[in-house]
Amino acid sequence: MENKPIAGQLKLLAKLMELHGENEFKTRSVANASFTIDKLPYKIADKSFEEITQIKGVGKSIAAYIKELLETGLLSDLQDLLKATPDGVIEIMNIKGIGPKKVAVIWKQLGIENTGELYYACNENRLAEAKGFGLKTQDEILKALEFRMASNGKFLYAQAQHEAKELMVLLKGMFPGALIEFAGDYRRCCEVISELVTVLGSRDAELVISSLSVSTILNNINVNNCEVSGETANGLLVTIVVTDKRFFYRDLFTYTGNDRHVEAVLSRIVDAIDQPDNEEFIYKKASLPWMPPELREGTNFINKAAVNFLPDLIDYSDLKGTLHNHSTWSDGINTLEEMALFCRNELKLQYLGICDHSKSAVYAKGLSIERVLQQHDEIDQLNSTFKDFHIFKGIESDILGDGSLDYPNEILEKFDFVVASVHSNLKMDIDKATKRIIKAVENPYTTILGHPTGRLLLGREGYPLDFEKVIDACAANNVIIEINANPRRLDLDWRWCQYAISKGVLLSINPDAHRVEGFHDMHYGILSARKGGVTKENCLNALSLQQIREKFEQRKATITTV
Repeated sequence: MENKPIAGQLKLLAKLMELHGENEFKTRSVANASFTIDKLPYKIADKSFEEITQIKGVGKSIAAYIKELLETGLLSDLQDLLKATPDGVIEIMNIKGIGPKKVAVIWKQLGIENTGELYYACNENRLAEAKGFGLKTQDEILKALEFRMASNGKFLYAQAQHEAKELMVLLKGMFPGALIEFAGDYRRCCEVISELVTVLGSRDAELVISSLSVSTILNNINVNNCEVSGETANGLLVTIVVTDKRFFYRDLFTYTGNDRHVEAVLSRIVDAIDQPDNEEFIYKKASLPWMPPELREGTNFINKAAVNFLPDLIDYSDLKGTLHNHSTWSDGINTLEEMALFCRNELKLQYLGICDHSKSAVYAKGLSIERVLQQHDEIDQLNSTFKDFHIFKGIESDILGDGSLDYPNEILEKFDFVVASVHSNLKMDIDKATKRIIKAVENPYTTILGHPTGRLLLGREGYPLDFEKVIDACAANNVIIEINANPRRLDLDWRWCQYAISKGVLLSINPDAHRVEGFHDMHYGILSARKGGVTKENCLNALSLQQIREKFEQRKATITTV
């Protein structure tokens, strides 16, 4: 068993212990241990019971919990608490911003046992009068519930990807001679997937439909003409469009693009295209070059394609380095050296930008000025041992409430680059939030604007911004905008990439990695960038080591001459 599931089970145990009013000291010990285990740089399963007890913050009682999990996969104490807690109350605990103490009030004092009852109670202002709540807290819970309800049945692309791969293996195993390809939102690499559409071409479509209808490949299977629908074990809706092989590419095209895109392409075609040999044939008939699935949203890129101005989309192989990453200096899991060696040896990259949190991020062990200088000493020492690889000295500086950056200028000037990000005061109105960001962008030490809206897909809407004003400010101040590649963020939203590019603003595809595995998130950043029509020429970290070193040096030179 990996560390994260163990930590997750202990975290849930601590929450339920607090919910049920168990010993406060023991509850806190379990919660602290779950955090410690999640951050360990090694597998706890490889350690003996005695070794586990020696881990700081893990005594014999918690070590016993860990061994029980490793041996049985369950925690008897956790199971007992789960049995004593209604399922609806567990669901309430999963709502962001409602801790166990508030859940206890909701459940035990107000008698609310599910999210439906909670939503109704909020609309009746019952929570506003409860101890520890108030009108503001009630409104926040109401918004969280509405957001959660709207997100029901939706999956992050990264979550759907696992489901999609498993489904493709099963379909190819069942129908080895068929043509099979994903379509819809998934093939277009949308950030959120509500339905996994697959097109299957066979010489005997009726036999395929009959076989699927009695298979166990999906739950709740339903057949409607040529469409077989159902859902995966995790609840992702799946539609398999079964067609004759001769119509496969026609239907693949039709089911891939959104409605506006498909209609716009077909409106340019006079002849019938019933049996095309490939999708290229369809676009050729429309007097257009073949368009990558990521660009098949609306008509914007159709207009570009019509005048031979379709962008040559960026690929993962175009990335030469990775910027905005965290190490054990702040809230990362791996050391600076481990992060660097992984980038160099495993990913074959040329550089790493380290951007640990700044001093105001106390929750993330933000770096004091003294620790900044100590980290720089380590970077210098590591760089002296590297050949054809370099660690750039960066920082993720909090954008404070008034738009200023952490640290005085004499410290900011010591970094090779600065990523400026918002992590607090997320509830400003659009005018205040925009002015705050623009002030940070106008700071001469800001190199990159990090995750511009602070959104968490299917979890938290980003703070409101006037994007045109923010992007215009970045253009005026030569500030790069991040496409945060974490699949829960993908922020800047791809829909604003073309506006940024039109203003001459560079973009940077940053994984925001907090452990070496996090570097792989650059894959999702690339997909989002491709949807936005980004090329390698538009991307900061597609520059070679020499090129980006010169760019950072040139920018710093302009600061000293102002």
